[in-house]
Amino acid sequence: MAERPALSKGEMEVARVLWELGSASVRQVHDALADVRKTDFTTVQTYLRRLETKGYANAKLDGRVRVYTPRVKPRTVIRETVDDLIDRLFGGEAMPLMKHLIEDRGINEDDLTQLRKLLDR
Repeated sequence: MAERPALSKGEMEVARVLWELGSASVRQVHDALADVRKTDFTTVQTYLRRLETKGYANAKLDGRVRVYTPRVKPRTVIRETVDDLIDRLFGGEAMPLMKHLIEDRGINEDDLTQLRKLLDR
C-alpha cells in the first residue's frame, strides 16, 4: 500500500473520535469532539475532508449529509506513526525510545509487569 501522509495533531484528534463513533457526520464528530475541546464546525469539516484526502477515512452521501467512516484501523496508524518517529528521531533504533519512555516518563508496577510478560514471550 502507498504511504499515507502523516496526521496533524488536530487531524489525529478527529480521527480518534471517528474511530470511536465508527461512522459519523460532521455534526456528530463536532459534538463528540466538544467533550475534548472547543472546535469550530468548519474546522472539524476541514479535518474530516483531509482524513479522506489522505486515505484515512471514506465518505459517502446519506441524503444531503456526508457520513465518514474510518478507512484505517487505529493500530495501523499507531504503528506507522511510531515507526516514523523511531526512524526520524532515533535512526531506526527502538531501544533509545524505550529507554526514554521508561526513564523519563516513568513506569508503574502494572506496566512493568506487563512489560516483563511481553519480554518473556
